[in-house]
Amino acid sequence: MVARCPETLALGICVSSASLAVGSVVPHVEPNVGAIAVQGYTNFFHGVNGLRLLRNDLPPKDVLETLLRDDPRWEMRQISIIDISGEKAAFTGRKTLEWSGHIFGENYVAAGNALTSEDVLEAMAKAFEASRGKRLEERLMEALEAGEKAGGDWRGARSAAIIVAEKKPIHESRPMIDLRVDFHEKPVGELRRIFEAYKSWLKLFK
Repeated sequence: MVARCPETLALGICVSSASLAVGSVVPHVEPNVGAIAVQGYTNFFHGVNGLRLLRNDLPPKDVLETLLRDDPRWEMRQISIIDISGEKAAFTGRKTLEWSGHIFGENYVAAGNALTSEDVLEAMAKAFEASRGKRLEERLMEALEAGEKAGGDWRGARSAAIIVAEKKPIHESRPMIDLRVDFHEKPVGELRRIFEAYKSWLKLFK
């Protein structure tokens, strides 16, 4: 899921996968610019180049078209984008692993492939919408947990990540929340444990 907080203008992404170290390749977030998740047959540089295009004021729809235009594996990609203004775009290629798809909602896009069913995305969307009023990182964590509970990745999950960038740096030593579980039997549960510890630790710096 890529998402935005309309009050604080925070931008963030949550993700889990059967692949290892998903947090190092799928999520791309830049404060005051946007958030891009590159899934499916992941191309890391689509995230890097996508943020550059957003930084140059290209709308998400045009960013998506630009990234896929000359990509020979475009039907294997899944890309979700949200910018600082809340404008969104998403693409799910026909050669991504079933079940695959995406859902647009207010200030978010939920997307996934190799899912047990569409119920996974619907659960994520429902959880995110039900958590209005909470901080973006908490809303994303709850959405990820809801997706996992609804079935998640049919291959199982081994890694998970959550990244959130506020409009202003959260702290000079930790400008973004960037937490990852790279190889674990229950990565979403482990991410929650790390997330709770990190929230408590961050208070020492405020």
